[in-house]
Amino acid sequence: MQWQLLGDRKEEKETFNTFIASHDKGHVLQSWEWGEVKARGGWQPLRLVVREDDDTIIAAISLLKRPLPLKMGSLFYAPRGPVMDIGRQDVWEVLFNAVAKVAKEHNALFCKIDPDVPSSDELWAKRIKSAGFVPCDNGEGFEGIQPRHVFRLDINPDEETLLANLHQKTRYNLRLAEKKGVEVKAGASRGELPDFYRLLSETAERDRFLIRPYSYYEHFYDYLVPAGLGELFMVYYENEPVAGALAFKMGKKAWYIYGASSNAHRNVMPNYLMQWRMIQWAKACGCTMYDFRGVPGDVPPEHPLYGLVKFKKGFGGDYVHFIGEYDLPYRRGTYGFYRWLEPKYQKGIRKWIRLKKKLKGRG
Repeated sequence: MQWQLLGDRKEEKETFNTFIASHDKGHVLQSWEWGEVKARGGWQPLRLVVREDDDTIIAAISLLKRPLPLKMGSLFYAPRGPVMDIGRQDVWEVLFNAVAKVAKEHNALFCKIDPDVPSSDELWAKRIKSAGFVPCDNGEGFEGIQPRHVFRLDINPDEETLLANLHQKTRYNLRLAEKKGVEVKAGASRGELPDFYRLLSETAERDRFLIRPYSYYEHFYDYLVPAGLGELFMVYYENEPVAGALAFKMGKKAWYIYGASSNAHRNVMPNYLMQWRMIQWAKACGCTMYDFRGVPGDVPPEHPLYGLVKFKKGFGGDYVHFIGEYDLPYRRGTYGFYRWLEPKYQKGIRKWIRLKKKLKGRG
């Protein structure tokens, strides 16, 4: 058994992605292309694999490196990684000994992971704790880097069964959208991306959340869509774009990632039909799981985000609570200072972004 830090050869990319796509813990955020998307935003991707003696990959991790402030070094982050069989203690040790060696070369202060693992998985929890990882969730729901809670739908059943399993109101709304002439376009072109971003900006202003600059979604499209790992959906009513979504697809899994909708024509229920068409698309692509992505935790009806929970729950998915974020510190004293400083630093950045947006609006 041996580990390897991969280069940029085409065959390395292909074997890496093949392993991620075929593994039950694989996730598109561990794909080669996602590392390239993040590289456009200032991260440096590093891909490590562990191979058996016959050269078969048995574990993989895509690390994203980013510099830290105040000359504290850098951080490593493995979104939804590592990808491996947690039952292999020997493989775990080889992989994270390799990560530690690479971390030393890159002056990494710590390595953050948030694997695609439910909180009920005791073996993963035991392995993470015994390796020296410490929990580092900043909050529940949407406050982590990746959502802690999601709805996931098993799409193995046929479409007739899936439709019958929808909540009655959900089924009524998507049929209403069909009756009203709402059209959902899968495989929307890059030329339609500006319309999506306009809708996303409108959604962000309405629901009071921050979005990334347009260039981020350009990189998303350019790296993931041609590779078959992403798809843009656009929804039209009377030839007017009224909703849209960006989706991931890898192996037998599909994810609803970014959704947007207009303030106009909400009465024709475009988002309901869009989700149903996306489920149909995922099923046609051979996927067996459709992930609706983030929702807050168990919230009461009076919670401001309860409507989001109700919307996603209406499609019949299962509530999944992930194990969460964990850090493996390499310099504990400096790491403790970083943990104290980081929320203050992030709060300052968010305040600056809001101020900049406010001043731009006045201009």
